[in-house]
Amino acid sequence: MSKQFELTRKSLMHFIKGLDERTANVQPPGFNNTIRWHIGHVLTAAEGFMFGYPDRPSNIPASYSKMFGRGSRPSDWSGDIPALEELIAHFRSQTGRIQELSEEFFAKKLPFEFPFGNIQTFGELFELMLYHEAEHLGQMKAMKRFIEA
Repeated sequence: MSKQFELTRKSLMHFIKGLDERTANVQPPGFNNTIRWHIGHVLTAAEGFMFGYPDRPSNIPASYSKMFGRGSRPSDWSGDIPALEELIAHFRSQTGRIQELSEEFFAKKLPFEFPFGNIQTFGELFELMLYHEAEHLGQMKAMKRFIEA
């Protein structure tokens, strides 16, 4: 398993565990979403990259696609919003499932054309997923500093 994945996920989980529900729900001026949205977005994006979500929603709720998908925003949410503990539990489960993926899986060609970046294999998609997670973690850290200031 990638050392970068271990580092990125460990950093992400450490950050999330240090949050409280109130901080996760604040949308600071100048930011498009909340920290909770970023957490759910990273989770659902990784699920899509590695496991075909939302077409195969057996690992996380299908409703997450609408809540946390690209172009979604907390102001459109209705119904039950997942607590941080629920999102953490999904991350733990997902981390284990990703760690179980084989080298053969990562070497496989994608069964679809990825829209940008000349991504050809699941391994390359995995690398993009890591970049995506780190990018959003940076946004979340900036938001938290802004909220706490």
